Amino acid sequence: MERSLLTAVSTGVVTALVGFGSSFAVVLAGLGAVGASSAQAASGLMALCVTQALAMLYLSWRHRMPLTIAWSTPGAALLATQGYADGGWPAAVGAFLVTGTLILACGLVRPLARAVAAIPTSLAQAMLAGILLPLCLAPFLALEHEPWLVGALLVTWVALMRFAPRAATPVTFAVAIAVVVATAGGASVAAPALTFTAPALTWQAALGIAVPLTIVTMASQNVPGVAILAAHGYTVPWRSAMLTTGVGTLVGATAGGHAINLAAITAALPASEQAHPDPRRRWLATSAAGASYLVLALGAGTLTGLIGAAPEGLIEAVAGLALLGTFASAVTGAMADGSDRVPAALTLLIGASGIAIAGIGSAFWALAAGLAVRTLWRATRPSSSTTREAVRPS
Repeated sequence: MERSLLTAVSTGVVTALVGFGSSFAVVLAGLGAVGASSAQAASGLMALCVTQALAMLYLSWRHRMPLTIAWSTPGAALLATQGYADGGWPAAVGAFLVTGTLILACGLVRPLARAVAAIPTSLAQAMLAGILLPLCLAPFLALEHEPWLVGALLVTWVALMRFAPRAATPVTFAVAIAVVVATAGGASVAAPALTFTAPALTWQAALGIAVPLTIVTMASQNVPGVAILAAHGYTVPWRSAMLTTGVGTLVGATAGGHAINLAAITAALPASEQAHPDPRRRWLATSAAGASYLVLALGAGTLTGLIGAAPEGLIEAVAGLALLGTFASAVTGAMADGSDRVPAALTLLIGASGIAIAGIGSAFWALAAGLAVRTLWRATRPSSSTTREAVRPS
């Protein structure tokens, strides 16, 4: 194997390991929060690995571009903070199907794609920050129950973030899993299995889960993913990418997969010179990442079992650490525009509150309230200077 090809393959493997290791616990926490059993959560993780792997293999081969696909980590965080959906797990599965349909429609119906893109960045980021806040508090709340163990994980994560940031979350996850194996007296291997659920379509789950899940996936994954690839000289085939990820989400939904999308952070690895000196050959790294995810899918059941045996708050703490960087970026984006800070702050706080009205979770109401207040302010604001004074901190 030529050296450059070996480099591309190794970059793809690293991409898969970083993407999987940095957020699989967030996915399992999210699926569990909306009613999935341990077996159903393991099935969902496996379905996400398989569908995003097949999407990567197809898109990279079809377009000869490093079009890396990932599960929606912000979407999983949304599930974890919205709590139990009315109608239970079948209603959540129904919401996943609606999400796949909406993603598909964003590739087919241009006005819908424009409508999603027209949601103010400040409010989309504020909604994401509100979703993430409870999860990011988890490491510090867990200190009360496991001060030495969680404290050691915090120190490990902070030190690695300073000297090897890319390895920080995967290594912290590895340390946590090692602790679980040691305290549980060993690890048992579970055979991989897909568990299918008949969906239940409810308007509460559609509005409370599917709509926010689609928006946060588009705003926090697909749009940044396009920008990252553009920065490396690639023009994303939007229609093809949305159709593929929409179909992938639909295919994986009844097995528990919530959503797949263009990768954001990990997209930079296969798209960079690190993957291959020739930009026309970097798609090989994405293909290697796809193949790696097929292998990782086999461990979904074992990992789910280990997480179930973890000390109280341990996995939630590591998941919260994994999302701290995303939370910081979301808060920065939410507050960047001075004229939108109050509507954004309102959106953030309602999203973080976890309230449910008429069976619809806080993420929907956060965005609705933020848009209403922003629209009212812009319609009645006498001048931009007055607004700047109004939002200036005292």
